[in-house]
Amino acid sequence: MAKDSQIHIVYSALEVAKICGVVNQTAINWIRGEHLKAFTTPGGQFRVYLDDLIDFMRKRNMRIPQDVLDLYEQGSAKQASVLIVDDDKGLNSVIAKFLEKAHEKIVVYQAFDGFEAGVQLVDKKPKCVLLDLDLPGVDGFEVCKKIYNSEEYGKPIVCVITALEDEDLEKEVKEMGAVEFFKKPLNLVEIANRIKKRLHLED
Repeated sequence: MAKDSQIHIVYSALEVAKICGVVNQTAINWIRGEHLKAFTTPGGQFRVYLDDLIDFMRKRNMRIPQDVLDLYEQGSAKQASVLIVDDDKGLNSVIAKFLEKAHEKIVVYQAFDGFEAGVQLVDKKPKCVLLDLDLPGVDGFEVCKKIYNSEEYGKPIVCVITALEDEDLEKEVKEMGAVEFFKKPLNLVEIANRIKKRLHLED
C-alpha cells in the first residue's frame, strides 16, 4: 500500500483480497470483470484506489474494516476539493462561492481555460472536476476522457456542465468517464447536493 501527499491511497489486488476476506484470484476476477475499478502499473500489476474499493464494498454491503474506513474518512476530509473549469468567469465564480458555502469542507479551485485546468489538475489533484464541455479552442470530450484515463490527475470525479443541445450528449460523456451531467441554465442547489453526495459529505 502506498500514498502520496494528496492522500491517494492505493492497494494491490492481494491487499484488496485480504481486506474483503477473499482469495487473491477473486479480487483479480472482480477487476478483470470490471466490477471493481482499477488501473494497471507499467509492470502489469493491478492497483485499486481506496475510494473505488470503498464504493465497491458499500454497493455490495460488505463489511469494511475499521482501519480502512478510518483511512478513507481521514482522506475524504482532506480531499473535498473541487476544480471548476469554465471560461465564463462570472458563472465560474458564482458556482465557486455557492459550493464553498454548501459545505465547510469543500475547497474550490478555478480554471478558465484548458491550459490552466491542466496545471491545476496536476498541482492540486482535486477530488472532483466540474467541467464545462464548451471551452473555447478545446475539445471538451477529449478533456473529459483524458481526465478519466490519466493517472497523473489522481482519478478525480468528473461532472460535466454544458449548454449544448444534444439528446445523446449525457450518454456520450458518461461513457467517457463523467459521473454527473448538468444542463445550463444550472440548478446550483442540485449541483451542490450531487457533489456533496459524491464526496460523501454530510450536511
